[in-house]
Amino acid sequence: MAETMRAAVYERYGPARDVLRVTEIERPEPGPGDVRVRLRVSAVNPTDWRVRSGSQAGGDPPFPYLVPNQDGAGEIDAVGDGVDPGRVGTRAWVWFAAHGRQHGSAAQWVCLPERQAVPLPEAASLDLGASLGIPALTAHHCLFRDGGLDGGTVLVAGGAGAVGHFAIELARRAGARVIATVSSDEKGDLARAAGAHTIVNYRGEDAADAIRAAAPEGVDRIVEVAPAANAALDAEVIAPNGVVAIYAADGELTTPVRPLMVRNVALRFVLVYNIAAEWLARAVDEVSAAAAAGDLSELPAHRFPLDDIAGAHEAVEGGAVGKVLVDIP
Repeated sequence: MAETMRAAVYERYGPARDVLRVTEIERPEPGPGDVRVRLRVSAVNPTDWRVRSGSQAGGDPPFPYLVPNQDGAGEIDAVGDGVDPGRVGTRAWVWFAAHGRQHGSAAQWVCLPERQAVPLPEAASLDLGASLGIPALTAHHCLFRDGGLDGGTVLVAGGAGAVGHFAIELARRAGARVIATVSSDEKGDLARAAGAHTIVNYRGEDAADAIRAAAPEGVDRIVEVAPAANAALDAEVIAPNGVVAIYAADGELTTPVRPLMVRNVALRFVLVYNIAAEWLARAVDEVSAAAAAGDLSELPAHRFPLDDIAGAHEAVEGGAVGKVLVDIP
């Protein structure tokens, strides 16, 4: 008789409490080139609830059921053919667990290609490992796809979010000066703790004036979470030959062309799932190195048990400040 495990599942798209449930399903076995990870923590990202809600897909799910969540951390307890047996017993952080696959990280075990189970440094907690994945890889690509940053200035829009948090830390690690925009003092404290040199509360001051005061010659890179809302601001503060890296959508983008053209500004749209393999591999390696060096930190955690997976998804959908984590029994 096959071994079973507890997992969150949904058979159709819809609201969290209508479609998510926790049940027993068959425990997976690693195939060639795979590892099996006994998960301890699963993280919820905006992409997880959007997929589950059906807002990013039409029709029915591609499998009889789906296990949600892309990111997590735990220990490798089995390997498939072609994988070093020495990996058994080591800790790992996983990424893209549910991307194009049936089984994500909201379960006691997950099997996936060994490159998607990255060794977790001893100094890094399981919570940090589970938090990396989508946010840190997105932040890395936004920052470094267009060259190095040493001596440059980076503007991180939404510096208290998960992507913003890791963008601040990765940019500082690379030798950049970092300006972060936030919407409250609470969020400003989070961005400051991550290492931002300048905090701009756009609800309490003129953001363009504050950014220009901190960076009179403009900012070299913008990590942008709200491109439609910030189009005019970005055009005001971007430096010649700068890059606006956009990783989220907040409506239709209308931007002034001439001011950007005369400064040879580039708009880069970033969807982490479609990053070229070589750039994704570089992001994984460099994020892992940053974690090993102690240059990445945890956000404040909102913890949920696996049995309240719906509450975890609702927290992210409702804009929880910090990181939503699911404890796996």
